[in-house]
Amino acid sequence: MPPGASPGPAGRAPPAERVRARLRALAGESTAQRLPPGYQRLGRVLVLRLPDALRPWFATVGALWQEELGVATVLVRRGPIDGELRRPRTEIVAGGPTETEVVEHGVRWRFDAARQMFAQGNRVERQRVAELVGPREHVADLFAGIGYFTVPIARRCPDATLVAVEKNPEAFRFLEENVRTNGVADRVRCVLGDNRAVELPRQGFDRVLLGYLPDAVPWVPRAVGLLAREGGWIHVHTVVDARGGDIAARASAGRAAASTGATVVASPTVRTVKPYGPGRTHVVVDLRVVPG
Repeated sequence: MPPGASPGPAGRAPPAERVRARLRALAGESTAQRLPPGYQRLGRVLVLRLPDALRPWFATVGALWQEELGVATVLVRRGPIDGELRRPRTEIVAGGPTETEVVEHGVRWRFDAARQMFAQGNRVERQRVAELVGPREHVADLFAGIGYFTVPIARRCPDATLVAVEKNPEAFRFLEENVRTNGVADRVRCVLGDNRAVELPRQGFDRVLLGYLPDAVPWVPRAVGLLAREGGWIHVHTVVDARGGDIAARASAGRAAASTGATVVASPTVRTVKPYGPGRTHVVVDLRVVPG
């Protein structure tokens, strides 16, 4: 959530400023000034990024946020996302339970905030992709996670059929739960395994989703092999330089498709999803491809 988006009722200070004022009273001005204003609320779990200089005060800061927002648990994000399984590095500083639920565009997402990512900055892209899927399309989601793209598509497109592949067994448990909870189990087949090795019908899909960061371009050839003979769409997520990176993303995704002998129909489009660290941007390349 953006830092202290707006004052509360009757001009009350934003939550971050209230926490800072209480920390100032306990630890002094210099400590209070080290408190970042940003936070991310995921249902009953709050996620913070705190500098190491505040480590002696982590438990205190966690308790203050817990009281201000009434959340069950406060996590501190520690370092980058870990490996292909995309596990966040987190530390509990207040509370305990980390399983939570978020409702977005009518979709109920259950997940473990200490073990799975949930990027609220992707909400527009999740809805956009669902709106692109046409009647009776066959869709493969090769990095399904907890169902980030699969569930919105299945809810919006009752006559579409989807295969959702996920390698992380912890995320897969929530994928299956979210598919059931949102009433779309009849049109989604969940597959546990590495999408490079699991058996999927060749030339069986109209659309393939590659929602993997920092770079899904290496999976483009795999996606091309899954497209129907008459062609289809591949949505490739990657991270690029904020200045001019869209050109590089378009070129690399196009080259990866062409390396299989496929034809890229028209010029790929690039859409910005969200910022991704200093000077970096998360983008998605939409490719219309006809296999060779």
